[in-house]
Amino acid sequence: MNSICVFCGSSPGSDPAYAEAARLLGRTLVERNITLVYGGGHVGLMGVVADAALGAGGEAIGVMPKALVEREIGHTGLTKLHVVHSMHERKALMSELSDGFIALPGGNGTLEEFFEALTWAQLGEHDKPCGLLNVAGYYDPLLAVFDRMVDRAFLKEEHRRLVLVEEDPPALLDRFEGYEPPRTIKWIDAPET
Repeated sequence: MNSICVFCGSSPGSDPAYAEAARLLGRTLVERNITLVYGGGHVGLMGVVADAALGAGGEAIGVMPKALVEREIGHTGLTKLHVVHSMHERKALMSELSDGFIALPGGNGTLEEFFEALTWAQLGEHDKPCGLLNVAGYYDPLLAVFDRMVDRAFLKEEHRRLVLVEEDPPALLDRFEGYEPPRTIKWIDAPET
């Protein structure tokens, strides 16, 4: 793995554990010679993970739509900041630049970006790992929803396993290193005739 895209909040959240996990993730990426690709902001967990990677001597590449540069306060100290025209362009470029996707705690934008990468994996558009850093149980309710999707036959178990989950950045990156994508991209069984 040469680069990993990290989706995370433009807020630090209410628990200091979120920022600590973002710092540890940034430093761990650098220890493993992995470039950080992220949304390009200088605020919230976005800024924390980027500052940690840069502070440890690593590279951080941001991708931000022009309309958000001022609102999310574009990070001025990055290795590179790509300013794009739209969110669609942002996600496409982040995907192109990355060998895997991790979501730290965040809000709607974090989940939307993660779910798009996860859906692309399910559809066979890429074979990159997708992981949730479940800091202080933040994603426990979402994991319960995934399990309910399987129970109610809206998600196959093999596609549920696309979501790699760990509480600690080194453990999640270890799972990324050994990741093998599912052998099938079929998600709907054909009806019997």
